Amino acid sequence: MGGPRFEPVRAVRAYERVVEQIEEAIEGGTLCPGQRLPSERELMVQFSVSRSTVREALRVLQARGLVRSRPGDPHGAEVLPFSPAALHKSMTTLARVAELSLAELVQFRMVLDSSAILLAARLRTDEQLAEMDTAVIRMRAAVEAGGDDFGACDVAFHDAVARASGNKLIQICTDVVRSIVLDLISEKIAGAPDGEALMRQSIRHHEEVIAAVRTGDGPLAARLTRQSMYDYYAGYVPPAERAALRALLE
Repeated sequence: MGGPRFEPVRAVRAYERVVEQIEEAIEGGTLCPGQRLPSERELMVQFSVSRSTVREALRVLQARGLVRSRPGDPHGAEVLPFSPAALHKSMTTLARVAELSLAELVQFRMVLDSSAILLAARLRTDEQLAEMDTAVIRMRAAVEAGGDDFGACDVAFHDAVARASGNKLIQICTDVVRSIVLDLISEKIAGAPDGEALMRQSIRHHEEVIAAVRTGDGPLAARLTRQSMYDYYAGYVPPAERAALRALLE
């Protein structure tokens, strides 16, 4: 017999409805960071649910980084300010279960970082340019000292660029994507036989980018950033997926 095939429906648990309503109140601004939810007892009355249902909902909200609930606290759970930790956790989970490939993550980082440097070239202050210069100087010193601190100095450079872009969402996303990508390939980077040569090449790339930023040439700075990221990461991406990265090159 023809016709559509339907899947069994999933019963929605009471605690999920509690979570949905509280999330909507936070997202809609009815509940703001620093405010407290009603007490457990009051939530039981308002939602007409059991104490165990309220506590399960609070556990979920806390796991998502939306509230902080202390056992035995007579007051209601505190609404927390937005944190990139929740975004980091979600994207890390996606990467771990292969919903996001390394190629997609690297491609997204190429887009983000090149956009950040384009904005930085046009909007940066002299102080922010000096921060980028200082980060590269520290990168060079780290190579001379054995390279242990090179990664941290490189992060400082990209953080300075993200701040100079003036866009908080770019700052958050670049930090999250960078850390996930590095987590995925950290062992391969550590085992690279030509580590020092790669670090020196990275410094040259950074110096070229800073020169473009100094003259306000955003398109050049962005193009150099995409190329340098391709040069650094393409070798870690399966050959069949590298076309996705090359599509961003000019």
